[in-house]
Amino acid sequence: MPKNDLNVTLKGIDELLFSTEEQRQEEKREQVQQILIDELHPFTNHPFKVVDDDAMTRTVESIAQFGVLAPLIARPRPDGDGYEIISGHRRQFAAKMAGLETLPVIVRDMDDDAATILMVDSNLQREHISPSERAFAYKMKLDALKNQGARSDLTSRQVVGKLEAADVIGKATDESGRQVQRYVRLTNLIPELLNMVDEKKISFNPAVELSYLSPEQQQEMIKAMDDTQNAPPVSQAKRIKELAQKGQFTSDAVVAIMGEEKKGELDTVTIKNDILRKYFPRSYTPRQMEEKIIQLLDAWQKKRQRGNER
Repeated sequence: MPKNDLNVTLKGIDELLFSTEEQRQEEKREQVQQILIDELHPFTNHPFKVVDDDAMTRTVESIAQFGVLAPLIARPRPDGDGYEIISGHRRQFAAKMAGLETLPVIVRDMDDDAATILMVDSNLQREHISPSERAFAYKMKLDALKNQGARSDLTSRQVVGKLEAADVIGKATDESGRQVQRYVRLTNLIPELLNMVDEKKISFNPAVELSYLSPEQQQEMIKAMDDTQNAPPVSQAKRIKELAQKGQFTSDAVVAIMGEEKKGELDTVTIKNDILRKYFPRSYTPRQMEEKIIQLLDAWQKKRQRGNER
């Protein structure tokens, strides 16, 4: 073979090898794609709420002015119908509000467990997370870790090695594994009670105790709270849980416990909700009713004082 032909051949091989290796490296690098916004779908059972609040309004304004600066992360849907969002639900919502048609997206092929873990971790960095969001997020990640079986010593709470799944989750959020488990317990609450926890009508610790009640017993709890106009402190919630465990749970027993005078509330006067509602519009919140009652009592007191001065 002539020398020039050999040089051409070697040069061709070099270019081919270099081109192939360059393509391999390019394939390894994650590419940001512009994807139609309507082809992006929420993560299945996504536990984090996308709320149209003041923070969302600011996000919409920012995206309208600057666009979406941080790309979303998504994976192809199994049926081939678009993509499932792993990270970026709020950005997609805001982009729709701002009138965008496409979004920058990094597409990754991920199995269900890996996608769930990334989805939870990316959302737990948010500033405001409700107890119910945290509860279901922890449960989803806990189940994913157990399914992965990445560590032979990784289980929900059984100590069989160095780490437990709940401890792994807690480490990322500076919480103990036990606290993670307590959040997961909240997923056993019926929606009405869980909403009360989010709205701070029931404290976290009593809510954990009430999570051991059956759905029917939890419905009775709501009635008892309405009748007594009280939310149980943890001491009462524990006693109610014990009644249920002993098979002694009844509506009357719960109302009796809920109606007990609490320490520091011996001078409290309780007016049942159905009585108060006769005098206020249905749109009034408990706080509005309280303010109106105080206002009327102040006026009544001043009237009595004027009468005594005559």
